[in-house]
Amino acid sequence: MRRYGRLYLNFLRFSFSRAMEFRMDFFFRIFMDVLFYVINVAFYRIVYSHTPSLGGWTEAQAMVFVGCYLFLDALSMTVLSNNLFSLPTYINRGDLDYYLTRPVSPLFFLSLRDFAANSFVNLLLAAGLLGYFICQYDGDVDAWRVALLMVMLLVGALLRYIIRMFAIIPVFWWQSARGLEAVFYNLTRFIERPDRIYTGWVRRLLTSVIPFALIASFPARLFLDAFDWRILVHLLVVTIAFGFGLSRFWKAGLRAYSSASS
Repeated sequence: MRRYGRLYLNFLRFSFSRAMEFRMDFFFRIFMDVLFYVINVAFYRIVYSHTPSLGGWTEAQAMVFVGCYLFLDALSMTVLSNNLFSLPTYINRGDLDYYLTRPVSPLFFLSLRDFAANSFVNLLLAAGLLGYFICQYDGDVDAWRVALLMVMLLVGALLRYIIRMFAIIPVFWWQSARGLEAVFYNLTRFIERPDRIYTGWVRRLLTSVIPFALIASFPARLFLDAFDWRILVHLLVVTIAFGFGLSRFWKAGLRAYSSASS
């Protein structure tokens, strides 16, 4: 673990030094993400100007949920997105060989090598926005609930990463430019809506089979509602099951991989 920690620190140092060389991109990303945050907050403000409740949540509760999925989006953009965007290119060109021969986990190297330092300010902004909405919430707030929320948001971020990897790995067989990422990005819209607005088989589908609707909703519910072990266990079980499936799927993809030397 110490070796992985030192390696990641090197990733961070390299990423920040490179980001300072492209300052226009640095400020453009901040502007674009601030605009994204404003639009999402405004959307829910408009919705609540017409209804006192959405999915059983008041406006103050919904704002905490909005803060949750904005934080998850910023975390993904900062830590993972640059790496996962490049992965299909590595597979198609045979450039994956370089990463497979490293003395560390290929998934660790491929997923975390490029830290988007030019998005780091946006991650801080999203975290500050979440903190602001938590402070504005007039319900029961204590250190234990906040700690649980942050841990479960990290679990939600892990699940989001796993699902995106499921959308990328078919490139091993299809040699397409992006795999199923277009489908993935369309389905991420379900992350931005409370899971309880869906009912019946649609809700079961979106919280178990293609579990986008639980990524931000379940951590928010553990914070906002009375503690329910079933929500916690469901989120953990789905994440573990998908993680196990990703491990098998990744290995199957590597077996189908045609390296540059083959």
